[in-house]
Amino acid sequence: MEDATDPFADFITTLQGLWINGLGFAEGVIQPGWRQNQVLIVLVLAVVAFFLHRWSGNALQNWVRGREGWQKWQLRLIVQLRRRLGLIWFSLMAFAVYWTMQNLTWPSRSYLIGLAATLAGVWVGIAFAAQLVRNRPLRRVVTWALWIYATLYYLNVSDDVAAFLDNLALELGDFRLSMLTLITAIVVIGVLITMARVASQATASTIRRNEDISPSMQVLAVKGVQLAMYGFAFYMGVKAVGIDLTGLAVLSGAIGVGLGFGLQKVVSNLVSGVIILLDKSIKPGDVISLGETFGWIQTLGARYASVVTRDGKEYLIPNEDLITGQVVNWSHSNDFVRLDIYFGTAYADDPHMVRKLAIAAAAGVDRVLEHPKLPVCHIVGFGDSSVDYILRFWIRDPTGGLTNIRGNVYLALWDAFQENGISIPFPQREVRMLGDGALSD
Repeated sequence: MEDATDPFADFITTLQGLWINGLGFAEGVIQPGWRQNQVLIVLVLAVVAFFLHRWSGNALQNWVRGREGWQKWQLRLIVQLRRRLGLIWFSLMAFAVYWTMQNLTWPSRSYLIGLAATLAGVWVGIAFAAQLVRNRPLRRVVTWALWIYATLYYLNVSDDVAAFLDNLALELGDFRLSMLTLITAIVVIGVLITMARVASQATASTIRRNEDISPSMQVLAVKGVQLAMYGFAFYMGVKAVGIDLTGLAVLSGAIGVGLGFGLQKVVSNLVSGVIILLDKSIKPGDVISLGETFGWIQTLGARYASVVTRDGKEYLIPNEDLITGQVVNWSHSNDFVRLDIYFGTAYADDPHMVRKLAIAAAAGVDRVLEHPKLPVCHIVGFGDSSVDYILRFWIRDPTGGLTNIRGNVYLALWDAFQENGISIPFPQREVRMLGDGALSD
């Protein structure tokens, strides 16, 4: 029974210690003396820093507006600098006052000023370092947790607060989760995930610069590295704070079975994405047709592929559709694409001359290849009103569009036929009127 009340007794003792320390500091501030003078100096510096923040922030903003060509990371740095100008001014002035008083008075008479300057400098450093965490909610948690820890550490009460948070715990049998463990886990995991993100970005840049690796394998390698690093960071973060994961094995297995039934499509898309990357059937930059959608692959994601069309629309096509559906990959094995256009001329025109003019007209259009695949023209039939032809030509840049190149070839044919007297007939009908004698017969 006595052991059961020990944690509560420690909790009360910690609270009493914090309360007594707080009362002692408040009494020292209320009574006239150097401690009160230091507090007043800190307040004056804070007011001056506030006005300097307003003035320098506006000046910095006006200066930045007159600059052009800045990158995003530079603009983000300026925004963060403008937000922290007050703390920066306060830290600089407080350190200057602290150094002056250290050389003019007893060191103990400037202790609080030095403490305030140190805290302000540490807060500024934490604020800038936390920008490495891209996730905004996680960045705020990490920032505030580090701010609070730094403040408690320099106030020499971190051990008492740690004991206080450790007493706020949830206990279920052998499982114990305290507030201190939870906060530590969030901060440690956030820092490790940030380090993993920076390392994965550096590795991804190295992989993308390697021209010996195909684009699809580059995507697969980058995603594999990211998954491995993020998973390792999470695992090490949880282990670093002493959380035992073996107790979660049964629970995670049950959750996995439930998710397997509920997320069949998601899992199918994930597996299909891995298959696409492994068999290299579709890779970033390929030009594909899927139903009515024609465009080029911009990115391959874990769940979908981003296809951008010529009119600027971006379609997010599930990976499963690319595996199970019929996909036309215009640039799978090579970049050569053959296009066919049909036309007809009058029966009075020489077909040999028509073929030569059509081949020459197509060859003179930009983007149409003359080597190694030359344009060809063949007669495909004798129609009711015209001799029908097919003109075949090759291009090797389908990302530039298909409709526009067809239109340019048609226009070149029109110009060539007009210059050489070749006519493009339209359907004609001959109507014969029968007389009355014919009707009576």
